[in-house]
Amino acid sequence: MSRTAPPASPRTPGPVTSPGPAGTPGVPKSRPGPPKASGSAGAASVRRAAADRATTDRSAEAGWGEPKRRRPLRGKSPDEIGWVKAHGGAGATSLCELLGGVDVGARWPEPAKGEPRRIVIVGRTSAQGIRAVSQALGALHEGKAPQGLDLVAVVLVADAPNRLPLSLLRRIRVIRSVVHVHRVPWIPAWRVGGRPRSLPRKIGALAQLVGTDVHRGSTAS
Repeated sequence: MSRTAPPASPRTPGPVTSPGPAGTPGVPKSRPGPPKASGSAGAASVRRAAADRATTDRSAEAGWGEPKRRRPLRGKSPDEIGWVKAHGGAGATSLCELLGGVDVGARWPEPAKGEPRRIVIVGRTSAQGIRAVSQALGALHEGKAPQGLDLVAVVLVADAPNRLPLSLLRRIRVIRSVVHVHRVPWIPAWRVGGRPRSLPRKIGALAQLVGTDVHRGSTAS
């Protein structure tokens, strides 16, 4: 009686191999994958993705819902400017006498009462002065000032004739990242209550900002 051979069990397909040299196992063939982009097209895609990410990152870092810093508009008349001192002895009165405008003092002007809407905050470059300016900016941002005020710039007047320490320069950079900052150099005549015979060049840029035409004659650096 002949025996019936058992049915062959199904074989699981293995990797497709390509024949190798005699005595060596076959090398698995790589299965086809998704098509790769060509060099130029792939590079363009990478650049577009990087640009999109950069735009998203800049939008997330902008803060306050607007760009951190905008270009101030030149004033038509110094009478539109109110000089606000962040602390006593800031130099706002000297700047007002030199460039015109309204010396508001250590308070916010009230446009509803006819006082200037456009303001300049003035402080010294000492640690106390920079701190007072930062506090004034914080109060303005938090809505603790009258409605309708337009901050034109911050003016930092030198508190000494020598250079500033690095720690103070870093704090000024922080302020400059959110508002236009003008640095006024040391003017010896102001120390004794006099008027300078010649104005530093940096005063000219500030004069244009507030809308004043200053005859400077000879200039000092």
